[in-house]
Amino acid sequence: MRLTRLLLCASAAIGFGTLTLLPAQAVAADSSPYTVLDPAQPSDTAGKVEVLEFYAYGCPYCNAFQPFLEKWVKTLPPNVVFHPVPVDIDAGGAALQKLYYTLQSMGRLDLHDAVFKAIHEEHKPLFDAKAIGDWLATKGVDRAKFDATFNSFGVQTKVKRAIELSTAYHIEGTPTLAIGGQYLTSPSQANGYQAAIVEAQKLLEKVLKK
Repeated sequence: MRLTRLLLCASAAIGFGTLTLLPAQAVAADSSPYTVLDPAQPSDTAGKVEVLEFYAYGCPYCNAFQPFLEKWVKTLPPNVVFHPVPVDIDAGGAALQKLYYTLQSMGRLDLHDAVFKAIHEEHKPLFDAKAIGDWLATKGVDRAKFDATFNSFGVQTKVKRAIELSTAYHIEGTPTLAIGGQYLTSPSQANGYQAAIVEAQKLLEKVLKK
């Protein structure tokens, strides 16, 4: 499998590091806009087809992909559930993984897009808990509650599961979409951000028909 089909987060883009590659065991033709997962992965959400986005806040491609993804997610049917899965690919990656699950636990995912903006447009160095906490305080988040949640067992458990998923799905770059535990696609494979959404929709329809 050619690694060039994946969008790796280049350090030159925003001063972040690059992704540590995982063993590639998924099967795909070099020209294919998607990858078939082998073995297929079970859903973590009972009775629902899962769409997962493996992403990193520090990844410039994930930032660019976000508007396309958000528009598509709003169209997903009730029997499909979408979950972002943050991965640790660069400096500050582990802290940013915890940030997503902290926002989720605190009911503040309304700040999800603001994190991308802070990093990529405002160039905030959100590399550690202190910097993240200081920034969130400017958004009206209680600092003591943030600290307690960020360091909680619940958040640590969710990060551990995200790492397990990244390994199980053989994620090599971001952003990558996983459809129904059976397929992977990405803007790199599909040759464009909107093209990746179109491909993901086709794959989803294929899964739903089975």
